[in-house]
Amino acid sequence: MASKSDELLKLDNQLCFQLYSASRAMTKLYQPLLKPLDLTYPQYLVMLVLWEMPMGHKYTVTTLGQKLRLDSGTLTPLLKRLEAKRMIQRQRSHVDERQVWVRLTGLGESLKQQAKRVPEKLLCVTNTSPEGVAVVRETLKSLLASLDG
Repeated sequence: MASKSDELLKLDNQLCFQLYSASRAMTKLYQPLLKPLDLTYPQYLVMLVLWEMPMGHKYTVTTLGQKLRLDSGTLTPLLKRLEAKRMIQRQRSHVDERQVWVRLTGLGESLKQQAKRVPEKLLCVTNTSPEGVAVVRETLKSLLASLDG
């Protein structure tokens, strides 16, 4: 007979495994939705942040990394690929050359209209209500806040 401590060690009882599995499954669901935009899931996340600001404004790579919870070693290659696709432009600061600014190009901005359909399509694919998504999102935000705490 399995003890209570044995139950704790079962893979399906691990919160970390459920989060990991859900994240991988969600990323996989996004792939066909993002294909028409010519974006990978991590590139889409970068674009989401950039689409939040008014056209012509810019973020530093450091600020983008903080918002996305990515280090520069992960973020820089993403930005280079987006720049090669002409969706963003990177520019070194004239004041402090260690600082790099990122802004959307016209092409990057124009993708925003197409991208507005992605969340709606995701709801259809997952057969989830906006209210259900909101509950899960708020639960995960709360979990993240306590992990950061």
